[in-house]
Amino acid sequence: MKRQQIGVVRLNVGPEWGEGKPVVLFEGWIGIGKSGRPGAELHLRVKLDPDPRYVFQFEDDTKLSPQIVQLQGNVKQPIFSCKFSRDRVSQGDPLWSSAADQDSERRERKGWRVKIHDLSGSAVAAAFITTPFVPSTGCDWVAKSNPGAWLIVRPDSCRPESWLPWGKLEAWRERERGIRDSICFRFHVFAEGGEFLISEILLSAEKGGEFFIDTDQQARTGADPSPQSSGDFAALSPVAGGFVMRCRVQGEGKPSKPLVQLAMRHVTCVEDAAIFMALAGAVNLSIEACRTFRKKVRIGAHSW
Repeated sequence: MKRQQIGVVRLNVGPEWGEGKPVVLFEGWIGIGKSGRPGAELHLRVKLDPDPRYVFQFEDDTKLSPQIVQLQGNVKQPIFSCKFSRDRVSQGDPLWSSAADQDSERRERKGWRVKIHDLSGSAVAAAFITTPFVPSTGCDWVAKSNPGAWLIVRPDSCRPESWLPWGKLEAWRERERGIRDSICFRFHVFAEGGEFLISEILLSAEKGGEFFIDTDQQARTGADPSPQSSGDFAALSPVAGGFVMRCRVQGEGKPSKPLVQLAMRHVTCVEDAAIFMALAGAVNLSIEACRTFRKKVRIGAHSW
């Protein structure tokens, strides 16, 4: 097929080109006639998007094992399903437990698991609590001295039914007199035989907020959720590099449908996106896992 040029469009370079934000450079009708003669017109929309992203949303709270959809404007496309489970639960509704289970939950929160399945039903990512969420000595909350931890894993292609560690998410509660409580997160990825600190964030325990992996933003904000944080994100794993992920969750006791943004350049296959869905599920559940332990739960009431 022979290609033929039908016209030329010229756009003036403006300061908005360098702001790193999506911007519509031109939208409207433009003539494509030659030598200034009137002719055909083409409706053209030119958009500069320096950081294209995929957007996903859990259609319900993580503990309700929701479907995960990709959002494209007003269109929702099912991509994954999320399966939540935990140990020591009755065979009935997994969100309700016996009095003994509830008493145990008042002392520790462990055995929680999130698996992400693709549309064929295959598990493509998961998150498991590896260090229980327990109250620290002398207090009734999960403290920084003994944070709870999740292991984020992906399938081992060489060994069916086996998992390979990908990252570790730690979470704890920060309490300061006169200041509302915060939930702090610290996330490492495993690479080249070591652990690399990728993100350290604090969110409002009451209102929730955004967990993110963005080395540029970490550098600007100083990454300062706790006095012991080094704030040094200069030597990070290759999984990072600018914006990687952003996940919005609600505060404790509120229904939360995590909204996840992923940088397109970090997603080359379905499994790449799935591992971040597992991480988002762990972030959401950590808000509940870090709730204070002193509140008694009525027998037969919801254990969350």
